[in-house]
Parts: sequence; C-alpha cells; structure tokens
Amino acid sequence: MRTLVTGANGLLGSVVVETLLGQGFDVVGGYHTDPPQFDTPLHEVDITDSERVATLIDDYEIDTVVNCAAFTDVDGCETSPELANKVNGVAPGVIAEVCAERDIDFVHYSTDYVFAGDSDERYTEDGETGPVQEYGASKLAGEDSVRDADSDALILRLSFVYGARGDTGELTGFPQWVASTLAAGDDVPLFTDQQFTPSRAGHVAETMVSLLEAGATGTFHVASRSCVTPYEFGEEICALIDGDDRLVGSSSMSDLNREAARPQNSCLDVSKVEEELGRPQPTLTDDLEELEGAFSDYMS
Repeated sequence: MRTLVTGANGLLGSVVVETLLGQGFDVVGGYHTDPPQFDTPLHEVDITDSERVATLIDDYEIDTVVNCAAFTDVDGCETSPELANKVNGVAPGVIAEVCAERDIDFVHYSTDYVFAGDSDERYTEDGETGPVQEYGASKLAGEDSVRDADSDALILRLSFVYGARGDTGELTGFPQWVASTLAAGDDVPLFTDQQFTPSRAGHVAETMVSLLEAGATGTFHVASRSCVTPYEFGEEICALIDGDDRLVGSSSMSDLNREAARPQNSCLDVSKVEEELGRPQPTLTDDLEELEGAFSDYMS
C-alpha cells in the first residue's frame, strides 16, 4: 500500500507516518511549513490546493490518502471561521472526491467536538451532533462533505489527541506540560468539570491500519475506554512519573477566558470499533504505560 499522509508534520500525522513505515508501507508525507524528520518523500502542500494534492496522488500512484491536516486551534477557529471552514470543512470533501474518482481509499480524522457535550451518556457514532464552537462546526462540515463525496470513506473521530511525535519521539501537548511542570515542582491546576476519552496517537494509527485491512468504511470512534477529567488525567501522569500529587490542583473551565466554548462531556462510545476489530480499546492507564519511555526525562 502506497499512502499519502497529509499533515505529516503534526503529532497525529507524524505518528501515522511512523506506524505505516514500521509496518512496511510506502509513505509520502505532505506537510505545512515545517517538514517532519522522516527518510521518505516529503512535500509541502496546502490541503486547500486540490490540484496539488491530486498531482501528488497521480505522480506517486497512491493507493490510500490519510488526511491528518486540519486547523486545530479551537480559539483560532472561533476568530477565523472562514479559514476554519475552508481547511476543515471544504478541503476534506474535495480530496475525498479526488480519491473517489480514482477508486482509492480515503481516511479522514474528525473530533469529539462535533457534539454539544451536554449529555450524561457517551456519544455513539450516530448520536445527535451539535457543536458549540466554530472548530466543531467546521469539522462536522468536513465529515458531511467527505460522506457526500465518497460513501466508502473511513472517518475516525478522536478525543483529546496526545502522545509522542513519530519522528523525534518527543512528548508533546498536555502530557508534556503536566509532566514538566510537576518535575519543576510547580502547581498544576486542572479542570474537574470537563470529561473526554483521550486518544493516544499511536493507538489511533494502529487502529486505523487494522480498520483499513478489515475493509471497514463509515464512521468510527477511536479513543480510550476511560472517560476522565483533565484532573484525573493529570493524576495518572503524576503517578506514572512518581511526582508529588499535592501539586495537582483542581480548577474550572470558567477560570479561563477563552474565545471558544468547549463541550463539558464529549466522552465517546467505542463499542462499534471494538466489535469491528474484535478487541477492546485500551484504558488511559494502558495507553500511558505505552508512553512510559517518553516520560523518562520527567520521572523522579
């Protein structure tokens, strides 16, 4: 399988590239601005430039396109809704159409933020959507445009993506901030009034490959089985690095003044992907143990 991965410079994209290369696939990486560190063909590409994407697909005789590129700055999307819709809403559907015309597989990543977050239950794939900010609205538009263009596309919804980069192995984002702050002996205030089901990038990439090999199409939730608050997530990181749990403090979403609203409970139901692949999704503890080596610099 020769795969084009857009957004290969991001956390998820870099891990998808690493996973595919590790399983012997030929990979072409598309990146925006800064290239990742891989020994594979890499090309700067803007996913809103459909002709450029189509040229890469044809030149490399691509079999599968995995779209990891997105405008993921939630507050930035709120202040730049037209750009958010252009990148997250329109471009994925155009690329899906390019793939459908060539009869090649298309994988698109979406988000738990397509849901309102006001339910006490976990969201299933066919649950009622209702994003509360421009980011979620643009990603939902992207899902719809992909489905309209290619009914056989694979759409994977994720929740709070985290992990270590695929090219450098560096821990990034929330876990790195929590671990480094604790290692420095500083307080870590974390929300207790928000819940999600964290998606480790490495697990997401491995699950994607399994779904492709199974010939799966449609929408799947790929996340951990653990529905947790940022506070609980931080506690697990603290335990992993043997940090001082007295530094992990509680806070509320209302303590921050942010442009965009966030869903309070966006926990995803993962039973569909478990049934499709015949295996359970990991717990948060399972996923953090897989990253233990990346936390070594912060361990007491």
